Amino acid sequence: MKKSFLILLSLTMVLTACGGAAEEEVVEEPAVVEEVETLDKPATTAAPVIDKIIFGFVPSAEQAELLDNIQPMMKVLSDGLGIEVEGIVTSDYSGLLVAMGSGQADVGAFATLGYVTAMNAFPTRFEAIAKSVRYGSGSYHGTWWTTDASVCKSTPVIGAYENIDGVATLVTGSETMPPDVKALQVGWGFGDDGMIPEVRDGVTTSPGLVCEADLSVMLGEEVLFVEEGSTSGYLYPSLQLKNAGIDYRSDITQRYAGSHDGVIAGLYNGDAKFGVTYDDARRTLRKTNPDVGEKVIAFGITDEIPNDVIAVRTDLPADLKQQIYDILATYIATDEGAAMMDEIYGWTDLVPAVNSEFDVVREAAEEFGLYDD
Repeated sequence: MKKSFLILLSLTMVLTACGGAAEEEVVEEPAVVEEVETLDKPATTAAPVIDKIIFGFVPSAEQAELLDNIQPMMKVLSDGLGIEVEGIVTSDYSGLLVAMGSGQADVGAFATLGYVTAMNAFPTRFEAIAKSVRYGSGSYHGTWWTTDASVCKSTPVIGAYENIDGVATLVTGSETMPPDVKALQVGWGFGDDGMIPEVRDGVTTSPGLVCEADLSVMLGEEVLFVEEGSTSGYLYPSLQLKNAGIDYRSDITQRYAGSHDGVIAGLYNGDAKFGVTYDDARRTLRKTNPDVGEKVIAFGITDEIPNDVIAVRTDLPADLKQQIYDILATYIATDEGAAMMDEIYGWTDLVPAVNSEFDVVREAAEEFGLYDD
């Protein structure tokens, strides 16, 4: 994806992605009001008045479902800031980039590559104020999936992959004990004494299976990616294939599902037998398909990737930026906030962030040719 193509394509979809309300209620640049100079009162410039905030999200699930899920957080922000906060869900990462870059959104929840791309397209427009934490980790990875156990070197077992000292390592669990990894795995939930098997409506969610297999098992096969704007669902996995001597454009057939749960659903439904998403995205299907952990098997992971960010327009008042961070950090520390953020993005905490933390991702994107003219 080239920068110019990304911006032009995104501009065509922003109004549709943001929905009807966003079309009619575009957040304009705050006007500068100049006072008239008098003999007893020198002229001053009045501070801009912010009476509404637009908070943009990219889909981790269906747009309508995600829009419903974020409403409690929008209310918490509205109450805390004392102004209206409207949540919008764009069609993809590119839509959110242009919505904020063009002033149609003020705050955005970005996946890592989406944020780095936004900074490259609009160098002075974005500022990271928070980085997500998932179960104690400020980073995550892409996970390779298959529905074909015959590609495994041995029988799949309950467990997960973790990068330990830079090496992808299979960590086993059991029916009663989750694997000791940082990312929450399908089949497990929170109990009073720690992680417990997850039961919904009397049905136990199957723990996730994992096996060892070479990336070469995908040669000549269709592989489901998320989209070219996804760090864990395209960029890092593609680089991993390249470094393994596999041409990610010609040695496999790329297909795009548009979202992480779309990849898992496609695998579960038999649309392809290989795919890649963030961490254990099988959790997105566990409500309707409690056996997803058995049917969709992990067989590898990528290198670690810095976690998602919440970014704001740089020209928002400094005290407003701090208020937004404080309200969100406090909210995610509550049971309601933790449950909501786990449901939509798998976040368990927020910590402050600065733009320089994402230099490594920018370097990878530049090496990949993502920003070539």
